[in-house]
Parts: sequence; structure tokens; C-alpha cells
Amino acid sequence: MKTLTTMAIAALCATSIALAAPETTASKIARALSAGPPSVTSRAAVIWIDNSGKATPLRNGTNGWTCGVGMKGEVGMDPFCADSNAMQWFASYLSHKPKPTITAPGVVYMLQGGTDWSATDPWAMKGTPIHEPPHWMIMYPYTNESGLSSANKSSGTWIMWEHTPYAHLMINQKP
Repeated sequence: MKTLTTMAIAALCATSIALAAPETTASKIARALSAGPPSVTSRAAVIWIDNSGKATPLRNGTNGWTCGVGMKGEVGMDPFCADSNAMQWFASYLSHKPKPTITAPGVVYMLQGGTDWSATDPWAMKGTPIHEPPHWMIMYPYTNESGLSSANKSSGTWIMWEHTPYAHLMINQKP
């Protein structure tokens, strides 16, 4: 019995050590690349964004796309793949500019799904997180003259952050 208890404690300790081990660069890259289709990810750059917002390159790219690793368990920090216009949109958003500084639409893939604090307020930092299924987005300010819904839904297309300069089109499906 004592040997069985000792073995159980050793197994628990090993599990705790394994859970605390830092994530490898290869696993971070794999998580980032899971966000987009192979036609995008095969030649995309990969970045790691830490809690301070600093981006560290993990892999160079050659097709103008950037895939971000995301941070497990952090609301709004999910893996993504974005084209250069969408990356500029993100830079405007993260800098709290009054509106995005893009002049053409950008595209973002989040094929592992995502989370955010609000479907209506781009600046929300607390509350009950919303969960988004696998989707892709068109990042360009929408006035919603199209009549599309602004309600967060699990399928179809809707406008996130409607009536703000950061409104964008959410397409809930894998392309």
C-alpha cells in the first residue's frame, strides 16, 4: 500500500512539473498555424505576443500573412491569421486610435474559434466572455446599411461592435 501511495504522489508531482513546463516554440507555431487555412499558413509569419503587447517573431513569412499564437485561457487572445491590412487594423485598435487607419478591408481567420469580453463594446475588459465558433472576419468599418444582425450568433454572418468605428463583419464558418 505504501508503494502504491508513493507511486501516486510521484505521478502527481510529475504531472504538476509537466503542466508548469514552458511551451515549446514548435507547439506555439503549431497553435498559431491552426487558426488559418493551409493556403495562408504554409508561408505565413508567426508571432508571439506577450502580456505587455510586445510581438516576438517565431517564424518568418513570405506571403504577407501573420499568424499569432494567442495565449491559452486569456479572453481575446486566441490564435489568428491576418493579412497586412488586418494587422494595421489591429495596430490602430491596440493604440486606441479613434478609428482604424486602413483604406482597404483586411481579412482575419480564427478557425479555432475565439473569445471576447463583448459583442458590442470594443473596449470592454471584463464581464461574461462571449464565445465565437470557428470564423473569419472582414476588418473594415461597417455602417450596417446591409441590415445584417449585430447579435452574436453561432452560425451565419453578423456585425461585431456595431455603431463603433471598429465594427467588422464576422462570418461564422470555416471557409
